[in-house]
Amino acid sequence: MPYWSLYLKSLGMDAEAIGILSAIVVVTKIFSSFIWGWVVDHTGKRIQIIRYTSLFSMLSFCFVLFYNDFWTLFIILFIFSIFWSAALPQIEAVTLSHLGDESNSYTVVRIWGSISFIIAVLALGQFFDQNPIKFLLPILIGSMCLVWIHSLFIPEISSSNDINNDASFKSIIFKRHVIALLIVCFLVQASHGPYYTFFSIYLEEHKYSNSFIGTAWALGVLAEVIIYVFIHRVISKYNLRLLMISTLILTTIRWLLIAWFVDNVFILLIAQSLHAASFGVYHAVAIQYIHKEFKDQHQGRGQALYSSISFGAGLALGSLISGYLWDSIGSMQTFLFAALLSAFGVVIAWMGLQKNN
Repeated sequence: MPYWSLYLKSLGMDAEAIGILSAIVVVTKIFSSFIWGWVVDHTGKRIQIIRYTSLFSMLSFCFVLFYNDFWTLFIILFIFSIFWSAALPQIEAVTLSHLGDESNSYTVVRIWGSISFIIAVLALGQFFDQNPIKFLLPILIGSMCLVWIHSLFIPEISSSNDINNDASFKSIIFKRHVIALLIVCFLVQASHGPYYTFFSIYLEEHKYSNSFIGTAWALGVLAEVIIYVFIHRVISKYNLRLLMISTLILTTIRWLLIAWFVDNVFILLIAQSLHAASFGVYHAVAIQYIHKEFKDQHQGRGQALYSSISFGAGLALGSLISGYLWDSIGSMQTFLFAALLSAFGVVIAWMGLQKNN
């Protein structure tokens, strides 16, 4: 992801086009994640669905090797995203199912995704300082191939596919505190839209090298890794509402620092370390909320609903709007807009989340 916008820029695309093509990768999660969650809950074949969708994700993405115009890429990425959006929420549901009563230890497993991200961005930063950005494409395809291969070795976990309680699922999502939680998740990921889409371009425009860009991304995820080492102990001891409000405040501070101090390396790196809060703590707390509210036969759809609203609708809207704001009002103002979104999330969390959670 840190280098995808740079690849699109190398094709001569403007900020609006980059914003749209970045948004399309996540906008399909608004509906496809929930559809896949429904299929999984009704068939009980969670790992089988992950294997098929991982394979077709890789095969569909291969077409980017042959086309680089906007509308063809739009169609390719749309099809790819329908399959790719199935993987993450269902892998998380599988993980939580395997952990059982030890669900607080979810982050001990999730940490390995963060470690691999650090290795990738550091290595690719060095690589792209010496080689054209077009080599990103075969690297991405190779990564997707590895995802599919390793999905073949994950054991299926038995689950009931006898779902006759859809009314119960509806009653869950219309609870006041669940609605508040989903709005907060939407706003948090919407605030990340400018970051995921334009942070690399933002640093490049301020004369930072690809190596530094990779290092900055890696630092953020390193902070996330450190948090994941012990956050499961924190979650088991402290109030989830308090943790969510705290992480939203720190997220707002992060976007303000990036907006105002991009040319100050020390402050910029401090802002990157706050990724521990804006994603690490946030995601761990949100997963616990979802796991607590959506149980048994509702787990697949609950996890998919979280993914659809946050990483789908929220991130898509943030990416799309940032594409329009970037050229019209400026880069700094775009990150101030991100801060406004997360600040609004603080208000919603304070008013809407249950105080005893």
